[in-house]
Amino acid sequence: MRLAMATIVMAAALTGAATAAAWGQKAPEPRQLPNGKTWSHDADAGRDIMRTCAACHGEFGGGGGGGVYPRISGMHPDYIAEQLRAFKSRTRENIPMIPYANERELPEKDVLDVSYYLAAITPPKHPPSDQVAMDAFERLTLAKQAVQISRQPGDVAAGRTLYNADCMECHARDGLGRVKKPPLAQQHIPYLRTQITLFLGGQRQHDDVDELMRPKSAKDWDNLWAYVSTLDD
Repeated sequence: MRLAMATIVMAAALTGAATAAAWGQKAPEPRQLPNGKTWSHDADAGRDIMRTCAACHGEFGGGGGGGVYPRISGMHPDYIAEQLRAFKSRTRENIPMIPYANERELPEKDVLDVSYYLAAITPPKHPPSDQVAMDAFERLTLAKQAVQISRQPGDVAAGRTLYNADCMECHARDGLGRVKKPPLAQQHIPYLRTQITLFLGGQRQHDDVDELMRPKSAKDWDNLWAYVSTLDD
C-alpha cells in the first residue's frame, strides 16, 4: 500500500498534476502574493525550480553528499517555505544556500511552488521489492526516491528514552515531524549532527538549547542517533 501510494504521488508530480501534499492536505488554496498577484500552485514550476536544488539535494529531494545535504522531500510545505524565507532574509545563515535563495532572489511564488512540490513527494523507506509488480520506470523512480538511513552505533533503548523525553513532543512519536517542526525520521545523521553543532554554537536558533541539548553527553548523542536511525526501519 505504501509503495502504491508513493507511486501515485510520484506519477502526479512528474506530470505536473501534484497539488495535494503527502501530509494529506487538499490542494493549497490560492493566495495573494506580496506583489498583489494571486498565487495558485504550479507543480510544473516547482519541478523546474527543484532542478536547481537537485545538485545538492537529489532529483527527488532525498539529500546528498553522503548525508551532508538534508532530505527535503515529504516535509510540511509551511516548514519548507519558512526555511527558504529564512535563507533569503539571512535570519538562517547557510553559505551554500546563498547563490540559490539570495542571489537568485526566489520570489514568493517560487518559494511556494517548490515547497508544495517537495511536500507532495513521500520518500519510500526502501526501494521497491522485486516481489512487487510494476514497470521498470516506476521501479527506477521509486528506487531514486527512497531514503534509507544507515544504522548508527549506540544503545537504541537508551536513545529511545532520550527521544521520548526530549524530542517526541515536537517531532512526533514516529519522528515524522509536525507542521513547523521537521522530521527526524529518514533524515541523514551527518546533517542532524551538524545542526546540533550549529544550535550549540549559536549559529542557528533553537528555543531549548540550554534545556534539551547542552546537558547531553557525547554518549547521549550517540545513543539518540542510534535510535533515530531506526525510525525508517
